[in-house]
Amino acid sequence: MPKEEHKNNKYDLEKRLIDFAVRIINVVEALPNTRAANHIGGQLLRCGTAPASNYGEAQSAESRNDFIHKIKIVLKELRETRVWLKIIVRVSLAKSTKEIEALITECDELILIFVTSVKTAEKNKYKKKG
Repeated sequence: MPKEEHKNNKYDLEKRLIDFAVRIINVVEALPNTRAANHIGGQLLRCGTAPASNYGEAQSAESRNDFIHKIKIVLKELRETRVWLKIIVRVSLAKSTKEIEALITECDELILIFVTSVKTAEKNKYKKKG
């Protein structure tokens, strides 16, 4: 892969969110078949795959306010995902916590990106009005 193409992939948020969702699905599929794991897995599956589709919706936002709202939903889902991943580690539901810890790190990075995105969009919203 050419250096420039690799650099662009690092910042392709849609691809990154889809990759995140795939990793979440793999974690959920590997959880044990217990009452607690099934509950947590269902919750994690919903919130961990939602950011990718919500980000897709944000790309077609009808206004800056709509964009900000949709990005805030992405943030909400990522924060919920982080909590469920931490619970999986704390309860030792996963055979290996290495992938879970890596997902928590990726989740934290995505949260920072989207917090910055919201701040920038809100700042630009007020610039346009002034």
